[in-house]
Amino acid sequence: MVLIIIALIVVVLVKNKNDNIVIPKESIRIRIIASSNETDDINEKLKVKKEVEAELAKLLKDTKSIEEARMIINENLDKLNIVIDDTTDYNYDVKFGKNYFPKKYYKGVLYDEGEYESLVITLGKGTGDNWWCVLFPPLCLLEGNEDTKDVTYQFYVKEIIDKYVG
Repeated sequence: MVLIIIALIVVVLVKNKNDNIVIPKESIRIRIIASSNETDDINEKLKVKKEVEAELAKLLKDTKSIEEARMIINENLDKLNIVIDDTTDYNYDVKFGKNYFPKKYYKGVLYDEGEYESLVITLGKGTGDNWWCVLFPPLCLLEGNEDTKDVTYQFYVKEIIDKYVG
């Protein structure tokens, strides 16, 4: 019985500790907004996400600082537009700068609401659901593995944040 109580206390302490993980203010996010929530529009958003994410992964794979990431994104906006042009026939808008993000809680990590430096791609009317993640520190790489357990995800997020920011 004592061991069960101790185990419960440890679980509560670990959970509370992990709830405090937040993405640092010095980060760059990406957001892709679907034209609408119609199936075709959501599928188009996912198609664009796949291609843009692959291009950004190549461009940012060796990035060591937010300044370097910012410079690489700015210098490659034309290249990203070409990737989007080659992927979709939808009208779209690309903005890199300060953009609004709603609060999100995902796998034990709190992503605060606010204005963040980000790359936002809006497809068509831009009224559909969005996909977003953090380009720097490079947390987008985590999204490829949906089997990742919550606690593993939380500790890995903390490790990446500490590596690039701490």
